[in-house]
Parts: sequence; C-alpha cells; structure tokens
Amino acid sequence: MSITDNIMRIREEIADIAAGMGRNPSDIRLVAASKTRSSDEIRQATAAGVDAVGENRVQEMLIKNAEGAYNSAPLHFIGSLQSNKVRQIVGVCDLIESVDSPALVELIGKRAEAQNIVQDVLIEVNIGKEPQKAGVLPELLPEIVELASRTEGIRVLGLMAIPPIFDKNERTCNYFDAMYQLFVDIRGKKYDNNHVRFLSMGMSDSYADAIRAGSNMVRIGSAIFGER
Repeated sequence: MSITDNIMRIREEIADIAAGMGRNPSDIRLVAASKTRSSDEIRQATAAGVDAVGENRVQEMLIKNAEGAYNSAPLHFIGSLQSNKVRQIVGVCDLIESVDSPALVELIGKRAEAQNIVQDVLIEVNIGKEPQKAGVLPELLPEIVELASRTEGIRVLGLMAIPPIFDKNERTCNYFDAMYQLFVDIRGKKYDNNHVRFLSMGMSDSYADAIRAGSNMVRIGSAIFGER
C-alpha cells in the first residue's frame, strides 16, 4: 500500500475509535514519525494530510529542513534532546516533545528569549521508570511543570510518553491509563502559564489503545511509511 493509502486507513481507524468513545476524530493529531525517511516520503505524507512530522535526530532534521521536507506541516522534535543541540532546534521546530529535565527547560527558555519567541514544548514522562529511557519520573512532573510555568520563552502544551512494551497488551494499556491520569492532574493545576492540552502517546503498534486511554496525539512511523 502507498503512504497515502496507509494514512487513509489510519485516519479511518482513528475515526472509528473516536466515534465509539464520543470523541471528535479531528481532535486527535496524527504525527508522521519520519526517522530515516526521505524528504520525498515526508512530502507524500504531508500531502496526504498528516497533522505534523516528527523527527528524532537533529542532524537529519536539519538536512531535510534545508530540502524543504517540512514546508507543508508543523515540525515536531520527538527524539532524546541533548543540551548542546538546543540551539539548533529552538525556533526551527514548532513543538519539542521531549523535554525531560529542568536544565532543558532553562536552556530552551533562554534560547527562545534570545530569539524573541515562545517555544512550545511537551514534557516527556518516563511512565515506566525505565533506567535506560529518557523522561522525567512521574513524581517529579509537577516540579518541572511548575518551573516551566515560571520560565520566559517556553510554553508547556502537554505531556509525552513512550511506555514499556510488553507481550501482553493489557500491561501497556495500564501505563497509558496512568499517563492519562497524570495529564488530567497536570491540566487541572493552577499554574500561571498553563496551556496543557496535548497527550502524545501511542505509536504504530499501540496507537489504537493509546487513543482509547485518552491520547490526542499519536506518533506513527512504520504504519505510515512501511518497514525500514
């Protein structure tokens, strides 16, 4: 199947899930995860109507950006972000989904202020508390959101997570449910600068369960582009 066919199929499935939950399918953002994909493939995906494109690697993102790969859709950075790469993506990406430390909050804020912009971000949560994964621990989430609410040049739009993957889907769903509860809790707090509205979770093999748990932003790669 073509990239366009795959996106149509995914949109139909999202619409079916949303209808069964009484949700508006247009409220669920489809992000094409485009690591290792060519600029031409990305342009096919944006022409087929994805809501955004997500890149994992800064250098790859910069090359494709110079080729005009993202001209037709917002650009998200969804990979692990190193401090020394902040200057290369602030003001280039519409949304940085992988902010996971106070140091990154402060660096992004300073870089954005220097450019006289406000950088939109999501806070990445290590919901499974896996030592090999990035993300703030759930119990430290209020602290980092509070810091971000007081930091000029940065605006928190929500949360992102990559839950542990298990053979039994039910266990992954438990983490999706836990993330949704964190999202509800953070969204309800009275921060000075509270714009929390996105919960980014769910990938090619799990987006249906993530949406059922409350996700409104899914990051899909192989189900759109095919296997690498």
